[in-house]
Amino acid sequence: MTSPSSLTRPRFAGVVPPVATPLLLDGAVDHASLARLVDYLIGSGVHGLFALGSTGETAYFTDDQRIEIVRTIVDATAGRVPIIAGAIELTSARIIETARRIVATGVDAIVTTAPLYTLNSAVEVDAHFRAIAAAIDVPLWAYDVPVRVHSKLSLDLLMGLAADGVIAGVKDSSGDDVGFRRLVAANEAAGHPLQLLTGHEVVVDAMLLAGADGVVPGLANVEATGYVDLWDASTRGDWEATRAAQERLNRVFEIVFQPTGLSGDATGVGAFKAAMKARGIIDHATMAFPTQALDAGAVERIEGILAELDLLAERVAR
Repeated sequence: MTSPSSLTRPRFAGVVPPVATPLLLDGAVDHASLARLVDYLIGSGVHGLFALGSTGETAYFTDDQRIEIVRTIVDATAGRVPIIAGAIELTSARIIETARRIVATGVDAIVTTAPLYTLNSAVEVDAHFRAIAAAIDVPLWAYDVPVRVHSKLSLDLLMGLAADGVIAGVKDSSGDDVGFRRLVAANEAAGHPLQLLTGHEVVVDAMLLAGADGVVPGLANVEATGYVDLWDASTRGDWEATRAAQERLNRVFEIVFQPTGLSGDATGVGAFKAAMKARGIIDHATMAFPTQALDAGAVERIEGILAELDLLAERVAR
């Protein structure tokens, strides 16, 4: 097996949306809408794709469904941008098994979390990432998402893995802005061995100014062009335009506050899917079982926000 440090590491920077998973009314994967979504994202100028993440509802699908989803994304992408895919499972052995199947579809990197359900020490989490990296032939990324994993990846852990070439980057969804700033500083001091992507989509302007390499915004499934505009402004050093782009996106993000009384998955991804359907990007706003659907009032309010921002007039070409 190739050692992690010897792998060619594709650069994931800029806007790397977590691809949502469109579903048919019966809950089956809507591969036609998924391929259209990929074309919409790439046509909007995004720089990479994140398959099988939280926005993609990966936890709700079987292993075979996950492979079908990522294969459609790979086929529709046709090499136009790099793809990082989530291998999210309970333990190292299960992640390795899943990751190898995903790698065989043609993705460019794998991202995974600390172990789920099990109660592990920092030493054990370190061993977990090292075992996975040694077992796959593409770069491994660490996914820091304590709201779902219930443990935070520490600065020392991440920089130790980086120093040994075990991980190529971090997708930070911790919501810990101080922790992320410390990680950026430590990464720079070490010569920037890691690529750092923020999932904190309403403060991307601040995270890029702080030194993030890019963003993984679920909202890009609804309005990808806005994030590309934000990124382009930041690379020009035009921070006024960057902030203006962020403020506009934050107005779009108000869609996630329209559903009430639902789970986190139903509220966030459900709002995205309702907006994507309203824009013509996907055919149905179906959520993975047993996630509740949005009520008609929430959908109407979401469509009203899109209309105010002239996002309903610009339907996606089929």
